[in-house]
Amino acid sequence: MKRLLIASLLLGLLPAAPVMAEQSQKFGAYEIHYNAMPTDELAAKVAKAYNMDRRKARGLVTISILKSSSLGGIGQPVKATLDVSVVNMSQQLSRVKMREIAEGTALYYIGEFRITPPDTLKFRVTVKPAGEKLESTVEFSQEFFK
Repeated sequence: MKRLLIASLLLGLLPAAPVMAEQSQKFGAYEIHYNAMPTDELAAKVAKAYNMDRRKARGLVTISILKSSSLGGIGQPVKATLDVSVVNMSQQLSRVKMREIAEGTALYYIGEFRITPPDTLKFRVTVKPAGEKLESTVEFSQEFFK
């Protein structure tokens, strides 16, 4: 059942519009994947399983950190300390409380935030992988139209 929920969540995060496609940035041996979307686009079953509000006025940000393997291929998920903030077009800043989700070999972080469409939100994500001294920062923007 949990694998079905993970698959549903990940499929729910694959939007039709290219504007909302998952993005990533590399920092040395690490690759940080990020995505933001309205929670009303999640399947009801997935939102319920992860105890999320499924509304047009709520957004979901997902972050995963992968460490490159010396053998190549897909990196291994790693734990990290995250600090996520979001700024709207009115320059209002808010922090996003992130939750770690670990199921099987999958490891990712999710957090909810308030949106008032139409708006363009600017995200700042600071990531410190477990066991590392240096932090990496990813900044991205996401438009919300509904």
